[in-house]
Amino acid sequence: MTDEPPRSHGRLRATPSLRPRELMAEPQVAGAWTAQIVTLFPEAFPGTLGLSLTGRALAEGLWNLRTIPLRQFGEGRHRNVDDTPAGGGAGMVLRPDVMAAALREARGAAPGLPVVYLSPRGRPLTQALARSLAQGPGVTLICGRFEGVDQRVLDAFDVTEVSIGDYVLTGGEIAAQVLIDATVRLIPRVLGNQDSLAEESFSHGLLEHPQYTKPAIWEGRATPDVLLSGNHAAISQWRALQAESLTKERRPDLWRAYADRHVDPAKDRQLSGASDQSRNSREHDKDQPR
Repeated sequence: MTDEPPRSHGRLRATPSLRPRELMAEPQVAGAWTAQIVTLFPEAFPGTLGLSLTGRALAEGLWNLRTIPLRQFGEGRHRNVDDTPAGGGAGMVLRPDVMAAALREARGAAPGLPVVYLSPRGRPLTQALARSLAQGPGVTLICGRFEGVDQRVLDAFDVTEVSIGDYVLTGGEIAAQVLIDATVRLIPRVLGNQDSLAEESFSHGLLEHPQYTKPAIWEGRATPDVLLSGNHAAISQWRALQAESLTKERRPDLWRAYADRHVDPAKDRQLSGASDQSRNSREHDKDQPR
């Protein structure tokens, strides 16, 4: 037996560096989708990415993870990576020269990867964006800290800014893990059942329908009869209607985009009634004694 990955996963690749690397760094499999992370906290990775399906895929060489510690490119005896904002103000800003040195190393190790900066002012992270990234060779991610990154280095390296939501985190490491997780699971063979990708939220521009399992009755609440009927056509129709009504109720923005392409106005009005009934039913359930 051998611990080496099968030939189908490619061969291990060594990348030269002027600086020493950690002895226990993840091996890099040639040709596999690659995530490079420029961060002040390389110890934050793989984090949850090392668990479950993404962790197993990483161990099997279906994707690569490489951290680039920003501190090693810092200036002076204390390896400073930031300075005060030009024009005054609170906080500190990551220096362009320090960040550029890290990005040049990233580019040398994996040429051609798009560079993404996790930022609340960026374009939203969507399933479509994750799918687009999964179809490419990988991505280099910048994890910001403090007040952010000097704009000049973002311009110089043609960096795309991406946001995971309308809120502010203390740093980009959690956001980077979110983006990587959403992307890696779309790589072939990462999920045990690829068919599940076709049925989950956003796969067709809609939220996913409700899910049920055994027991059929739990604490007085029953699984919908149609799901136990064995009538697959009726089940499919029920799930489609539920997905449409949930999307219309909870995500009007998604519904407008979907309805413009797929729904006639009469069905749209019908679903409005279905959404109201669904909402009233849930409110009625909340009032039932436990």
